[in-house]
Amino acid sequence: MAGTGGPEWTIREDAGVAVLLALYLRQAIGVRSPDELPHLRGVPARTGPERDEEAQARLERQWREYWAMTVEPQAHPSPVPLELVDDFETMIALPAQGMADLQAAIVPHARASLAYARAENARYSSDSGGRPGVSYRAYASAIAEHERRVGRRAHSFELNVQVLPLTQRGVWWIGSLTVAVTDGLRGDVVAFDAAIHPIIAELA
Repeated sequence: MAGTGGPEWTIREDAGVAVLLALYLRQAIGVRSPDELPHLRGVPARTGPERDEEAQARLERQWREYWAMTVEPQAHPSPVPLELVDDFETMIALPAQGMADLQAAIVPHARASLAYARAENARYSSDSGGRPGVSYRAYASAIAEHERRVGRRAHSFELNVQVLPLTQRGVWWIGSLTVAVTDGLRGDVVAFDAAIHPIIAELA
């Protein structure tokens, strides 16, 4: 939204296939980080032999790099060329060097993870399409309340909101300009307004 000659704010809301895919793979391969972010509903946990500490640490490090590139790709460009990962169509491209452990771990989960991510994205699109204008009003209301509290116009800002089927209700920062919110909380107008206000206050 832009006021004439005044501050501007941009909020993008989605349930991105790439983000859902990354979080599905996080559970499927047994990665813990980010520790504070809950798991997705309906995704099986990893089964299989335990990795030694060095192998687990290496996988966690590679996944964190992939996660950062997925959530905010412009802020986390790869220092080396990217290569598409087999079986993920065009949905995952990893740095050509230093990601062998992650690539080997995720390929067996390609079909299931793609199906899950696309189904959840379609569900979000269907749900949000059934309530045109609600998305805009939710954020406009929080910004207006913030302006009333601080007695000034909101500063210009950008915010990306990923609406995800997480097992716990809440809002979590997953990037410098990106938050994840539980789908159930997003659908609760009063609770979402209260939860998003501290995020708006921090940015605006």
